[in-house]
Amino acid sequence: MSFSEIVGHTKQLQILRLALAQSRLHHAYLFVGREGVGKRTVALSLAKAIHCSAMQNDFCGQCVNCIRIEDRNHTDVRLIEPLTGKKEISIQQIRELEKELYFRSYSGRKKIVIVDPANLLNLAGQNALLKTLEEPPEDSLLILIAIHAGGLLPTIRSRCLRLSFGPLPAHLLCGLLVSGKGMKKADAEFLSALAMGSLGAAIKIDGAALREKRKNWVDRLGSLHHGDYRGALEFAEAIAEDKDTSLSFLQWAETWFRDLAVYRITQDSREIVNQDMVPQVTERSQIGDIEGMLSALRQTARAGARIHRNLNRRMVLERLLLNVVGER
Repeated sequence: MSFSEIVGHTKQLQILRLALAQSRLHHAYLFVGREGVGKRTVALSLAKAIHCSAMQNDFCGQCVNCIRIEDRNHTDVRLIEPLTGKKEISIQQIRELEKELYFRSYSGRKKIVIVDPANLLNLAGQNALLKTLEEPPEDSLLILIAIHAGGLLPTIRSRCLRLSFGPLPAHLLCGLLVSGKGMKKADAEFLSALAMGSLGAAIKIDGAALREKRKNWVDRLGSLHHGDYRGALEFAEAIAEDKDTSLSFLQWAETWFRDLAVYRITQDSREIVNQDMVPQVTERSQIGDIEGMLSALRQTARAGARIHRNLNRRMVLERLLLNVVGER
């Protein structure tokens, strides 16, 4: 594998490859974008290109260094993520990586640290990391990966070069699922639409189970009327039982509120993500106003970000659904 085989993110890869070829890599990057779109893949690919023993300014994926980076056991490349059973990246983990960055590189090339997801750095950890960003060790590279930048301190964001990663086009995602995962085209198209450009999300989705859940969610949302605060609280309680269910609902709800707004504006069902629910979308898009649909879409995205930061799921979902019934 090489940079040329990475699907999508052409502009971001072009920026990184040019900086690599000119030996002008920034000391710290912030990769921001939806979960599962390929941010970590690009970060690891950059690390491989820096350390690859077979290619220059690219990577082969087969040499000892590339394999060790892929297996997470390369001496000069560290991946920092929450420890098993922990919800945050602790200050102790940051202090340990700071010490390692000041050690001499074993390979003679850059020492690289990838923090994923950076949103789970606690405040103490972020403040500790700030010192490294302000006075980066020589020949070091720090890559922070985040779904959104809002949970990071402004001082951290200002010291990183930010690259935003958009969703993969549906046709590319569908092709990956067919060629790489052996899916039938119809199933791949269904998952590609619902995953909203995230390969990671598409792979995780259980199509049959999701179809049944979506039917229930549409019925529950449709039954909520203006001022139905009790119904909103009961619905929030039902989907807050575990994190995966909550995130799955919010991921789908983004597509639902998007579809309502898009159809209300265009009256064109071809632009709807939930193609198997066109009748429900066309009917319910006529209820309420476009401002309320767009507001629900924005609030759903924010709710997902809050749950990723491990805020109380029930409170987050209650706030979202109470606002939805309050705006109807």
